[in-house]
Amino acid sequence: MLQGKSIVLGVSGGIAVYKAVELLRLLTKAGADVHVIMTKNAQEFVAPLTFQTLSGHPVHTGLFSLSQEQEIDHISLADRADLFILAPATANLVGKIAQGLADDLLTTSVMATKAPVLIVPAMNNNMYENLIYQRNQKFLSDSGYFILEPIKGTLACGWEGQGKLPDPTVIFAAAESLLTPKDLIGCRILVTAGPTREEIDPARYISNYSSGKMGFAVAAAAQQRGAQVVLIAGPTNLTVPVGVRCVPIFSAEEMRSAVYDNLKGVDVVIKAAAVADYRPVDRSTQKMKKTADKLTLELEKNPDILAELGQQKEDRILVGFAAETERLLVHAAEKLQKKNLDLIVANDITREGAGFNVDTNIVRFLHANGRVEELELMSKAKVAQQLLNRVAVLWKAK
Repeated sequence: MLQGKSIVLGVSGGIAVYKAVELLRLLTKAGADVHVIMTKNAQEFVAPLTFQTLSGHPVHTGLFSLSQEQEIDHISLADRADLFILAPATANLVGKIAQGLADDLLTTSVMATKAPVLIVPAMNNNMYENLIYQRNQKFLSDSGYFILEPIKGTLACGWEGQGKLPDPTVIFAAAESLLTPKDLIGCRILVTAGPTREEIDPARYISNYSSGKMGFAVAAAAQQRGAQVVLIAGPTNLTVPVGVRCVPIFSAEEMRSAVYDNLKGVDVVIKAAAVADYRPVDRSTQKMKKTADKLTLELEKNPDILAELGQQKEDRILVGFAAETERLLVHAAEKLQKKNLDLIVANDITREGAGFNVDTNIVRFLHANGRVEELELMSKAKVAQQLLNRVAVLWKAK
């Protein structure tokens, strides 16, 4: 969503300036064209050369300097921006903007822009809790500025409290959300992600290689597009997307229960989880000792959650995933029909860049009307957006 977007990153003075460097790296990696404005105090923490190297553009610092095109910097930046991000935003910066003061390049540019402005404060917790500061922040929020509040933790000054700049990945997600069309507002989406684990004993389980990355990407993208999202996730090491309600589960039976517990009022179900097909008939309550040369486990089928949903579909949109190693289209088409799906996302996990535990995928969309679309290799985040483009059409047609 940030590819080709013009973003102005405003950096004011504070120890959290170093996090703005990582934010800049994330933005440029996503294809955004980023122009950095640094206040005088910000330059005391990190040299402008660092931001210039990562952005590929000269860093803007002075109110009266002219750009290479002989444009006035604050007007040029204000006009070209699709989004302003102020991170870190000090109490001083927030106060000046709230009072309509424009005495340097950053505040002047913010006053002149019509682009959305994302303010990410960072300061001492006592400063953040100060009634005057809170009044200023509320005024800006009420005036249409977007505020991403600081988090709690140990501050650079040694105090404990709310005032830390959020992780750059969280700020990046907020920026993506602001620049994402809100075509799924009012849509309630349930997403499943990750593997399930079927216990053999307290020390061992049956599972698969799923990392949950595809399902988490779908949940994040749906939330950014305005949907109300519930994510039912098996064991993963991933961070829950901002604004998404997550229900953690362990086994297939737990996933089934969680799905039905959260199904009421859902418009779309996207089953991206890799649910174990079988589970042990008997789970040992104690760790099984290595005594015999061979061990036989008796397994029984787990419930097919998506097939059950297909039998009681009502007016919900059902989307499945098919990870295959052979006869991809044949197996995916069979699942699409048998489980009464509207759409299935099929991928050959033997192809490089399309299997488990990677950040990319190569998928095909099979539609209920027989249409097949083949996508090129792309990030799972982009696959998620492509999938939701199709879901949005189906949902609006309902």
